Amino acid sequence: MIQSLPFPITKEDSFYDKLSEWIGDVFYDILPEKGFELRDEQIFMAFQLEKAFKEKQVMFAEAGVGTGKTLAYLLYAICYARYTNKPAIISCADETLIEQLVKEEGDIQKIKEALGLTVDVRLAKYHDQYLCLKKLEHAVNTVDSEGIDQVYDSLPKFVHGNESMSAYTAYGDRKQYPYLNDEEWSQVGWDQLQNCFSCDVRHRCGQTLSRDHYRKSSDLIICSHDFFMEHTWTKEKRKREGQLPLLPEYSCVVFDEGHLLEYSAQKALTYKIGEATLATVLEALIANEVREETLYMIEDLIDMSENFFAVLHEQSVPVTGSNRSEIPASNEIHSLAVKLHKKVEELEESLVFEAELYTINEYDLKVTEEYLEQLNYSLSLFVKNEQAITWFEQTENSKTLVIMPRLVQEILSEEVFSKKIPYIFSSATLSNDGSFDYIADSLGIKDSSHFSVSSPFEYDEVMDIKLPVFSTDDADAKLTYTLNSIKEAEGRTLVLFKSKEELQWFKKRTESSPYSFYFEGDVEISELVKKFQEEETSVLFSYHLWEGLDVPGDSLKNVVIFSLPYPPHDPVFQAKRSACANPFEQVDLPYMLLRLRQGIGRLIRTGEDSGTVHILTEKSLSRSTLDKVISVLPTSLK
Repeated sequence: MIQSLPFPITKEDSFYDKLSEWIGDVFYDILPEKGFELRDEQIFMAFQLEKAFKEKQVMFAEAGVGTGKTLAYLLYAICYARYTNKPAIISCADETLIEQLVKEEGDIQKIKEALGLTVDVRLAKYHDQYLCLKKLEHAVNTVDSEGIDQVYDSLPKFVHGNESMSAYTAYGDRKQYPYLNDEEWSQVGWDQLQNCFSCDVRHRCGQTLSRDHYRKSSDLIICSHDFFMEHTWTKEKRKREGQLPLLPEYSCVVFDEGHLLEYSAQKALTYKIGEATLATVLEALIANEVREETLYMIEDLIDMSENFFAVLHEQSVPVTGSNRSEIPASNEIHSLAVKLHKKVEELEESLVFEAELYTINEYDLKVTEEYLEQLNYSLSLFVKNEQAITWFEQTENSKTLVIMPRLVQEILSEEVFSKKIPYIFSSATLSNDGSFDYIADSLGIKDSSHFSVSSPFEYDEVMDIKLPVFSTDDADAKLTYTLNSIKEAEGRTLVLFKSKEELQWFKKRTESSPYSFYFEGDVEISELVKKFQEEETSVLFSYHLWEGLDVPGDSLKNVVIFSLPYPPHDPVFQAKRSACANPFEQVDLPYMLLRLRQGIGRLIRTGEDSGTVHILTEKSLSRSTLDKVISVLPTSLK
């Protein structure tokens, strides 16, 4: 008898037969007795999922809002994890959706209470959700911020070496410091320019210690798409370095909001060349007893790097609505990159000789060789411009060249989907005109099954949709309309913006209001969502929460989509456009319509919800595009 499963099973029984019986009992009997609504769409989805788990296949599960898809896939994931004795991975679009899944009134908690189950669920958050102790120490001494000082004072004593690790308590998670705004967090949180492998306090770091915790989960590990892809691309490298992969061996993967996985795959394969990082690595090498020839080579490389980044800064063109700058075709930039690439190769060869002399600290040598190997490959992609998207980023403290692969299908096919385990893609928006070919092809998936179930909600009865038209670029009129809409709804409004810049523009022009206004970026985002849900007459302003936000009840009666959510004109989408015969039809329009459908879906979350969606449009919108917008609306215009 396997006691860990929520149903009895003997050695003679088929696990899948018993699982099917139990799933039927849960949806037809147990949950309705606990007050859950019996939904035919949810039951249909549940038994479709059985096939994917039984045959260990990729399945695209497109299920409309209100289907109860999360509850369905969680039951299978938990049972399959216990059957295989390996945790299931639930991969969400981002960290905000992770918090939505594990909140007190979320689906996991509902399963625990309704079925009397103890579920071992642990979070594996992306690196940028954790404190960097080195950056925090620097910020405490250089930045005038009560919040940052409060973070430092709240650190457990063992962080400073004053207590043994037996006194360990979890710390360092962004969610634990909701009082920090995004700008303050950027000064103390991890970023890609940190060299964690060579950090002398990494064994007391909250991020490192959290990994020991979530790796021991017996049921569910919940992470973001970014984190899952980071694990995929780094697991072999980490093994070579004597480290454990980010995730343990797992039984299955559910990609919630799976239509967003391709970008996370690209992002995880992205290379970043930071001017400051290169200088730091090379200066650490100089501290060793290297040959004079190598020393001059290092100094030349640092000088060449400074010149290269200065020219990038001078010639790159900032992209409106993005923190990225386009790098123009330039003979000077290309020439400097070629010279830098050649100098890196020369230094790599020189370090081979240095290693034979044993004059360099072995640890410093290993760190430098690893970094130069990546730098060499990154520069080769930039110089050759082969299947790569490049851009330049600059903050107050750093200059960075970013190189992203254009296509990831072959790598995903080999590294992820060749593994014979169940992969479930779950979202309300996976198909394009009824076909799943686009998403399957973009992810390198050759064999898969799919199904679609519509939402059970009667949208005509519970949702009003308005499409007001404004003069082109008359943002002030849109602002006035939005504020009037908020007044009519007595708060209870979610306002969605297409970009951070658009939200900031709106924020600067709003005055005091009788309703609490919560703007994304002011504090940690899950804290904002919690306040919005608890304070019935508040208003939440966001450029990020188009997907996954789940606020049922009277706190959300009104959704304002301030602008149609077209993709930005940054280098990533520009590259996608340049590869198409009709960029608007093949890139901009599908992206906008998918995101629009997701935004509209924030309003009606349960059978008791109702309200209004306002989609603010402009006179310049073509008739054909307007018809496309109307075609994806879940109800007719009134």
